[in-house]
Amino acid sequence: MDTIKKAAPLDDYKIEIITSSGISGIFDVKPYLKGTAFKELMDETYFRKVRPAHRGIRWPNEQDFSSDTIIWDIQNNLTNI
Repeated sequence: MDTIKKAAPLDDYKIEIITSSGISGIFDVKPYLKGTAFKELMDETYFRKVRPAHRGIRWPNEQDFSSDTIIWDIQNNLTNI
């Protein structure tokens, strides 16, 4: 399984991602903000606390995304082409 090596927060709830296998792209978190588990990420200061962790990315209050979700999103999102 790929691990996330870089997770750099960008404007507009996007994160620059680089994986251990060299996959890179922009992960757009906005579509996920509708879920109650991710509401806290709407605070931009908190959103910018994202870090690689446990093969995916994670915030201090344990919201997370797996590398599988992130890679799928990057590879299937037309804005990354």
